[in-house]
Amino acid sequence: MKRRFYPSQKDFTCKNCGIWVSVNPNLSGVSNRNHCPYCLWSRHVDLYAAGDRLSACKGKMRPIGLTIKRQRKKYGSFLQGELMLIHRCTECGAVSINRLAADDDAEQLLWVFEHSLQLDGEFRQKLSGMGIVLLEEWHRNLVCQRIKGSAEIELNRFVKEVHSSK
Repeated sequence: MKRRFYPSQKDFTCKNCGIWVSVNPNLSGVSNRNHCPYCLWSRHVDLYAAGDRLSACKGKMRPIGLTIKRQRKKYGSFLQGELMLIHRCTECGAVSINRLAADDDAEQLLWVFEHSLQLDGEFRQKLSGMGIVLLEEWHRNLVCQRIKGSAEIELNRFVKEVHSSK
């Protein structure tokens, strides 16, 4: 399968952590890289479709949670879909979902999941109104299995480390 590149897609320096990021799909496993694999922050660059790079905003987009991509299969379960990262623009408030990349930091993804559990109910309802289902506490094992390929034991270890470092 041939990967499609948009002409404006170039390697970039993360606006959040300052690390250089390659958009090479051989490293990331995705055709349209728009978030940092280290801190998971993105930039508000796409307007209509992934990779179009037509947004005028260009604000920094904070990773705020995880969701599951909706399946097109008529009888497919929601939980069978691909794990996706939810971003919210710090400038205009726009929300988008992005595919995870093969080189995304697993511990950082778990950190985003943990912090998403603290989002207020009003914002959760806003996401729901947009058709975005924010993963909840009861999705914990699914998140661990998808990110780390392990069960809850791994996430419990991570949670203990996070809480002990505070």
